[in-house]
Amino acid sequence: MEWSFVFFFNSIFLGIGLAMDAFSVSLANGLNEPNMTNKKMAGIAGTFAFFQAIMPMIGWICVHTIVQYFKSFQHYIPWIALVLLLFIGGKMLIEGIRNKGEDEQASSVGIAALMLQGIATSIDALSVGFTISDYDFIMALVCSLIIAAVTFFICIIGLIIGRRFGTRLSNKAAILGGIVLIAIGIEIFITGIFK
Repeated sequence: MEWSFVFFFNSIFLGIGLAMDAFSVSLANGLNEPNMTNKKMAGIAGTFAFFQAIMPMIGWICVHTIVQYFKSFQHYIPWIALVLLLFIGGKMLIEGIRNKGEDEQASSVGIAALMLQGIATSIDALSVGFTISDYDFIMALVCSLIIAAVTFFICIIGLIIGRRFGTRLSNKAAILGGIVLIAIGIEIFITGIFK
């Protein structure tokens, strides 16, 4: 593969495709925490962008080193994403139901939950290492950084939308956010199993 307009075009659209799950989770996070600061929004979007950049590079390295082990692991990717998102979404849903009658502010997304979300939404990006395996290291790195930049901006949009509607939905936001995360987990699982 050579440096060209097609390379950048493909990288951008690869980023858009990969960022859709992270967008949905960002939307849920914004719903869950309608008073989120801009700094925290940047941190959340940055976390998703980081994982979306690192996963294709890990996949690329696996293709060039231990491809036979990676192929056997690829079968478990939908299961891992399902379990992680069911856990996080279920926890958010339960907290939302418990606090439904109360006029408390929704709990904020913690570091541990954010890391799990980042892994769960980007784990399918490991397989991108196969699609970019004909790139040299620098091209693979640039592609991953483009994916990260696209993911960052898409997640910021998701957080802004979620935050705006989260303010209007008040105590129902955590319930809706939990349902969204569970639905994303099921969608990743179904599309991963029936590819």
